[in-house]
Amino acid sequence: MAAITKDTMIGDILDMDRTTAPFFMEMGMHCLGCPASRGETLEQACMVHGVSVDELVKKLNEHMEKAR
Repeated sequence: MAAITKDTMIGDILDMDRTTAPFFMEMGMHCLGCPASRGETLEQACMVHGVSVDELVKKLNEHMEKAR
């Protein structure tokens, strides 16, 4: 499984592991089914929602590693 980066698309992250959805919900990204939100990069989503992309990348990769 590839590591998540700031350039990874939200849709790709959700497709890799649906249990990542709460991480996006916590940052205020409640419309995960919206085509526009699934087409954003992680960096773009973090910028819009005022979240540190580096912190979220770290949390998501840690989560994905535990899920293996």
